[in-house]
Amino acid sequence: MNKNQNIGGFVMEQRGGLATDEYLKRQDTDSQVYRDNDNLYWLNTAKLESQSIYLIVKRCFDFIASLLALILLLPLFLIIAIIIKVDDPKGPVFYSQIRLGKNQQKFRMYKFRSMIVDADQKLKLLLDKNEVDGPMFKMKEDPRITKIGEFIRKTSIDELPQLWNVLHGDMSLVGPRPPLAREVEEYTDYDLQRLLVQPGCTGLWQVSGRNDVGFNEMVDLDIKYIRSRSVKTDLKIILDTVKIMVHPNGAY
Repeated sequence: MNKNQNIGGFVMEQRGGLATDEYLKRQDTDSQVYRDNDNLYWLNTAKLESQSIYLIVKRCFDFIASLLALILLLPLFLIIAIIIKVDDPKGPVFYSQIRLGKNQQKFRMYKFRSMIVDADQKLKLLLDKNEVDGPMFKMKEDPRITKIGEFIRKTSIDELPQLWNVLHGDMSLVGPRPPLAREVEEYTDYDLQRLLVQPGCTGLWQVSGRNDVGFNEMVDLDIKYIRSRSVKTDLKIILDTVKIMVHPNGAY
């Protein structure tokens, strides 16, 4: 027998046995499915968009915090830029890449360059050495990483230029990490739920182990964040991220 419960505006439909493809289909234009073992959680996108007060506070905080951070961190940006050029004079300081944000909208995301110039071209030669499950590529001893790149990736300093993306409105400080288009091509309907909200610089995945967390667990953590996101939750994740930048956990 099926049992339905309404939990905080989310409908949980519990069924015996494994969920079938039929159950995973979207039931209406405002809902997406969230699966946890044999339970189906339907995330109502209209309800997510109706969190107007939270979204306004979040955007105001993102704008002010990213602007202040860019100003305060300018000396660090200059130092990192000089070191990157000394380490690899032929390459640029910044690296940009097209990522997919909310509702799969494309935008250009920025980072400090931590790899050799032709890293993207050499990726296909390393795909068989991928160390994480799912449509992501992570390799602990990636030969494309430069000397300074190893340090700035471990401390997440390479991500700091994304403060510009936050200021511009492409990203938020907290949210699911924006994926590549080729990764999204391999997503299931379940995985696509992480693109229901604006992507972020950090999130539950980053403060829960980063590369020690597999793809499926990352998706689960992202959906968990979407279901429970609040100003308090965002502030806690930001504080935990700062701690991890000082004492790195599993970044590479």
